[in-house]
Formats: sequence, C-alpha cells, structure tokens
Amino acid sequence: MKRTLTLIALYLLLPCVLQVVQASAQDQTNPERRDRPQGRFGGPIELGPDDKQIYPDPPNSIVEKRDGVPRGKLEMIDYESKTVGTTRKMNVYTPPGYSDETKYPVLYLLHGIGGDETEWQRFATPDVLLDNLIADGKAVPMIVVMPNGRAQKNDRAEGNVMASAPAFAVFENDLLNDVIPTIESRYSVAADRQHRALAGLSMGGGQSLNFGLTHLDTFAWVGGFSSAPNTKAPKELIPDTESAKKQLELLYLSCGNNDGLIKVSQRVQRYLKENDIPHHWNVDSYGHDPTHWRNNLYHFVQLLFKETP
Repeated sequence: MKRTLTLIALYLLLPCVLQVVQASAQDQTNPERRDRPQGRFGGPIELGPDDKQIYPDPPNSIVEKRDGVPRGKLEMIDYESKTVGTTRKMNVYTPPGYSDETKYPVLYLLHGIGGDETEWQRFATPDVLLDNLIADGKAVPMIVVMPNGRAQKNDRAEGNVMASAPAFAVFENDLLNDVIPTIESRYSVAADRQHRALAGLSMGGGQSLNFGLTHLDTFAWVGGFSSAPNTKAPKELIPDTESAKKQLELLYLSCGNNDGLIKVSQRVQRYLKENDIPHHWNVDSYGHDPTHWRNNLYHFVQLLFKETP
C-alpha cells in the first residue's frame, strides 16, 4: 500500500517537473529569457542563509576538446534486464588508457524525466569533461555509466513521458540487479561501495538520493542535481543519521536559485544540517537547465573517489 501511495503522489507531482523542463528547453534557445525566474509553481522561491553558491561557475571550455589530451572511449552497450524482461541499452565511458590490469571506480549517472541513456551526453558531454579533468590531474580516472532510468519495455522518451513515472521507481531493481552486475562482469572495476558513486539530474537526482541513500551498503558517494519531487522525505532517505555519517564519503546537492524545484533539495539539505550530516550544497544562479547540470557534474566528479580530509 505504501509503495502504491508513493507512486500515485509521484504521478500527481510530475506535471510540475515537466513544466519546468519544457520552460528550460525554451530558455536554452532564447537568451533573452536566460536570467528570468522560471518554473515558479507552488509559490515563490524562498532562499535561506545556506542557499549560496559555494563553487564558481566554470568556463564553457570545460566541455571543449583540447589538442593533445588523451581520449577515453564512449560506447553504447546492450544488457539483459531481468527486471524489465527485455534487452536494454546504456552508454559507458571508459577513461584514457583503460586497461584490464587496473580496477576502476564507477559513477552511475542518471537522466531526467524526458531523457534517456543519451541525455547526459547531449547536455554535458561527460566524456570530454572527464578527459580534460583527468588530463589536468583534477579527477580520478573512472568509468561513467549512463543507463536508461525508465525501467519498462518501451523505454523511449516519447508521448506522455509522465505516464512512465512508475518505471523510474522500478529502475531501483534494474540498477541493483541488472545494470551493476553487467558493468562488473564486462569491465575492470573495483566492485565495492567505496568505489561506486550514484548521481543524477532532476528525476534522476531524485532516483539517486532515493536509491543511493537507502543503499549505503552499495554506494558511498551520492549526488542530486536539482532533484525532482520523486525524492523521498528526508527521514525516509536517512532514518539512521549516525550510520549515514559513518558510511557516506560524499553527499552533494545542488540547485539553481531560479529553479521552481529548489524546495525539494532545500528540504533534504535542512534535514542534513539539523542532523550534522556532512554534505555539499551548491546553489547557483541557474534554473532547471543543462548548464546547471553540466557545471555541477564538473564539480562533483572532482570530489569523487578521493580521500576525505
């Protein structure tokens, strides 16, 4: 019954998500609207004293191919999903110099309600971004897996994308039981929680918090960028605060101060602060848009798989 009620609530909230995503897409092609508040459903955005930008906006050059920089490999692979009962696809980045002699950490990177396994590549070219950061010694060489978070037989982002809301919840089983085992059987990875990260944008941000924080035996590094209303209540995400403090290597939250979904992340962040759970909270000047997601992925990956002070 609890699962059913959660799915119903999620379905009712999804029009809000779609409204912001559509507005953001329009803003990307209309520079005059870039700095206007967008997606302000459910009342005005209220910023608190903690809602500040802690990482500066990086230059656009972070996703520009540079001469002389070693390149990783991006490939689309198929896998058998027992959860869905069909063959599915995911996009996989392996770092420059990938070798079976090395065990690599893995970042599982999830997309939004209107996206698929290609969305991150279209929005942020993580392969180029990682190539540049690894060349500069700012990021640990890692594998990045971009699966399709819509766990249903027709997993294309077409028609009424809101109707696929339940499939985003089902993806928890697909991720844990099908995606991760596939990656660990085909690639040379360090198969333990200390070397697994989970992050995503919007709907995928909610998935990452939902799945990552409730499976800290699987993931030690978790990030949510402008997480959507599918995000569970903080007490449900982290019922045992002391255990979370011991197990989390990194918890990264971000949102734009022009994003109508900021209340979702604010609610989580305030719970974290109240319970003294270490975290990063970056609020920049963007809306619910690809620039915010790209920039925060840039900051997030530089923190991954490194010893915390």
